[in-house]
Formats: sequence, C-alpha cells, structure tokens
Amino acid sequence: MQDIKNNKKIIRGWAMFDWSNSAYNLVITSTIFPAYYTIITTTKEHGDKVTFFGRTFVNTALSNYTLSVAYLIMAVLLPLLSSMADFRGNKKIFMKIFTYLGGLACMGLFFFELKTLELGIICFALAAMGYIGGVMFSNSYLPEIATVDKQDRVSAQGFAYGYVGSVLLQIICFVFVLKPEWFGISDASFPARFSFLLVGIWWIAFAQIPFALLPSGSPNKERINRQVIHNGYQELIKVFRRVRSARVLRRFLSAFFFYSVGVQTIMLVAASFGEKELHLGTSKLIATILIIQIVAIAGAFIMSSLARLIGNIRVLILVVLIWIAVCVASYFVSTAGQFYVVAAVVGLIMGGIQSLSRSTYSKYLPENTPDTASFFSFYDVTEKLAIVIGLAVFAFIEERSNIRNSALTLSVFFILGLFMLIVLLFTKKEQKAEPEEL
Repeated sequence: MQDIKNNKKIIRGWAMFDWSNSAYNLVITSTIFPAYYTIITTTKEHGDKVTFFGRTFVNTALSNYTLSVAYLIMAVLLPLLSSMADFRGNKKIFMKIFTYLGGLACMGLFFFELKTLELGIICFALAAMGYIGGVMFSNSYLPEIATVDKQDRVSAQGFAYGYVGSVLLQIICFVFVLKPEWFGISDASFPARFSFLLVGIWWIAFAQIPFALLPSGSPNKERINRQVIHNGYQELIKVFRRVRSARVLRRFLSAFFFYSVGVQTIMLVAASFGEKELHLGTSKLIATILIIQIVAIAGAFIMSSLARLIGNIRVLILVVLIWIAVCVASYFVSTAGQFYVVAAVVGLIMGGIQSLSRSTYSKYLPENTPDTASFFSFYDVTEKLAIVIGLAVFAFIEERSNIRNSALTLSVFFILGLFMLIVLLFTKKEQKAEPEEL
C-alpha cells in the first residue's frame, strides 16, 4: 500500500466520506430531528408520553434508550466485523454496507409521523448503526493512505470537510424549515421530513467519491470460519489484559470511561433538552448547535496549546471541572440566553476533551507496541459502552423524575472521572518511562 500513501487525490476522496456522513450527525442527531421528534410526540392528550410496541415511555427517554441500544449492538458487533473485514481484505464492502444502511434509514425517516412511531424509531436506530460502522471502517484507512508524519494533518482535513459539508446541508434544510412558503409547502411536518430525506441522499451520493477512490484491498475468497470470528474478540481480550497490567494506562482508561459517559451523553441530548425544557424551536436549536461546532474548533486548539504548558492530565482535570459546572448550570437554565452561554462553554470544552483524550491515550500505549489498531479498537469500544450507559441512565432518571435531574445526575460520572484523573496525576510520577510532558 506504500504507493498510495500521501496521494492527494486519494486523501481528498477519503475526506469526502466525512463530508458525506457528517450531515447525519448534525441534522439527525443534533438539530432538526430532535426538535421534530419532541414536537410530534408531545400531545394534549398524553403529554410527553408515547406508546412503542405496547409499552409507554417518556418521548425523549425512548429516543435515548434507542440510541443506547444501537451503540450497544455496534460495540458488540464491531470487533467481529473488523476481524471479518481484515480476513477477507474487503473493508470497503463493509464501509458501503453501513453507508447504505444509514442513508436508507434516514430516507425512511421521511415517513416518520406520530402514527408511524415504531417505523421512525427503528429507522433512527438503523441510521445510528450505519453511521457508527461507516466511521469505524473509514478511520481504519488512515494508516493506509497517509504516513505517520502526515496523519494528523490528513485527519484534520477530514474533520474540516465534515464540518463544511454538514453545515452546507444544514443551511439548505434550514431554509426549507424556516421558509416553507417559498416552496409552496403547506404541510407543517414536510420540511423536517424532507430534510431527513435530503440527509440520506446526500450521505449516499457523496460517499460514492471515497468508494471510487479508496483502495479496494486484496479480497480473500476463503470462507469465514469460527477462528476468524473468535479472533475479533480475542484481540480485545488480549488488550484488556495488557491494559489491566499497565497501571497508568488502566487508570487513564477508567477516568476516560467515566467522563465520557457524561461528555457523549450531553452531546447527544443537548438539543432534546433545549426543545423540551425551554421550547427553543428548530431555528434556535440549529443556531445553538452551530455555535457549539464553531467554538469546538477553537477549543481544540486552545486545549492543545494549554496542554503544552501545563500537561495533558492537568488540562483534562480543568476541563472535567468545567463539565461538572455545566451539569449543575443545566439544572438551573431557564432562558434561551442562558442556554446559549452554556452551549458556548460546552463547545469550548467539547473539542478539547475529545482530541486531548485520544492523544493522551496514544502517548500512554506500551512503547514499540505493534498492535496499535487493537488498542484503539479497545478505546473505541470503551467509549461506545460509556455512551450506552450514559444514555440509559439519562433516560431512566428522566422517566422517574425529569430531564433536569438527568442532566444533574451526569455530574456524578464527571466527579468519578475527576477522582481517577487526580489519582493518575500522582501515579504517573512513579512511572519512569512516562513522557514528561504528560
């Protein structure tokens, strides 16, 4: 694969995968879908209660449970699918399967109304699974298309493409939602549902560029056997044993798991909170998410610069303290202005904690380890399990009290993560091999 590394055309093609699927992350996960879902599932007769296959749920709790199950399924399946793709040498096929699954599921949301709740929730789950799977196989191309010294820049290029692509489609959808009369639309639900259809078309259409330009690998026509299936999970078990024996790495991952429960959950439920508690409406929610995205880019650079001055762990401790304050502030937020301020703070620390966590983990890996892919697979599974627990706890608390108590409860996970980071700060001083800048 050496001859394709650092090829500008291939790298641009790879970055276009972020362009294609980031629209899902913005429109479906963060803006239009949460607002639309909350509005149509809140009725005068039943309030915020909905019936899903005969069982009654709080509407936003149901959507959070759904995402939790989708992430759990993918956390279980990805090690198996990764092993199968490596064995068959055809990971592009898996990348296509998940892209078409996600894109078609988004198109299916066009038919989502209160009377088709079950269909909508199933499509919502399938879209999430398509996104998770596609991203995992796309990320695995990075070492193949870029040399180590270029990977940071190439990864950033993908992020930039994703940001531009998602915002561009968001603006198009924004026009339909805010000015339906320009297009002769009288059905109030049509602009949002049409936006979901556009996301699916956008996702699949632009994904054809990376599908055409990325290498296909060397397909292996041998049949998949039990050993191949076993290998996917066996690699994770091996990594788990190595992590357990490495005290610093183990404590960092423990801290990462706990604060990720809070970070990832807040990112996924912020829009629902704004609509349900403050009734912001789609336009204000979109503005809020755009604020978060723009500030997050600056936050990542600020945290990176600060880490060079005082060290990664100290910066993470500072950021987690701010996250705790965000949870407490969310409990008391009562106006749109207050929500915007909290959103700006979230944006500032969101980009920083994600980029800093991954780079810190990378520096804590055993020196000269040949299987970094397995270690990062373990890292990804840890993060997904954190999302599963965070969404499930958030939904459980909301069903039994309210969404503000759910937000406040997340502070417990940040406090646990903070404690582990403080313990780690003292532990790493005893590790002679640990990089000084950490």
